[in-house]
Amino acid sequence: MSAPTQTRPPQATRGGVEIRLPWWALALPVLAFVVLLLLILNPVDAHAAATGEPATAQLLERLRELTAH
Repeated sequence: MSAPTQTRPPQATRGGVEIRLPWWALALPVLAFVVLLLLILNPVDAHAAATGEPATAQLLERLRELTAH
């Protein structure tokens, strides 16, 4: 005894599923990509990498300054 099989998914028989994204669903990733790209390409901030002091030490120093006040 064999069971009947469907050849099409149920959505295809009703005209398919329409997916609409809000405008910000595309705008936010594009904006984030552009901002990160500009941060990478900005030569003005290049001197910060050459200071020799690691970023974690700078972060800990800032936290210490904030907690001291």
